[in-house]
Amino acid sequence: MTGPHPGRGRRDEGSGTVLVLGVCTVALGLLLALLGLGAAVTTRHRAESAADLAALAGADVVLGRAPGDPCARAAGVLAAAGARVAACAVAADGSVQVTAVVAVRGRFAALGEARATARAGRQLAAAGAS
Repeated sequence: MTGPHPGRGRRDEGSGTVLVLGVCTVALGLLLALLGLGAAVTTRHRAESAADLAALAGADVVLGRAPGDPCARAAGVLAAAGARVAACAVAADGSVQVTAVVAVRGRFAALGEARATARAGRQLAAAGAS
């Protein structure tokens, strides 16, 4: 007698190992997907922050608080933040609009880049106000 059920084949031997390997593979895939999502979201936040700061720096120049060219000032701020300028424009109302591009870093660089646009300048008077 070799076990509790003599004569029965042992065809399911090792099936638990295969099941555990399958579950571990799925868990690892989900972990990598979550890490990639985290890298993309973090990069988007970095692009938004860089664009905000660059637009504010450009607006400081337009408002006379800082010397130089608004877009050159914005480009300097973006470079310090690890971003680059995709677009920069000074509108007729004196506001500065900046679009920043930040590349995803590390192992998830293949995900590409994140873009964000921000606008800053003098606050416009509310409609109907004098």
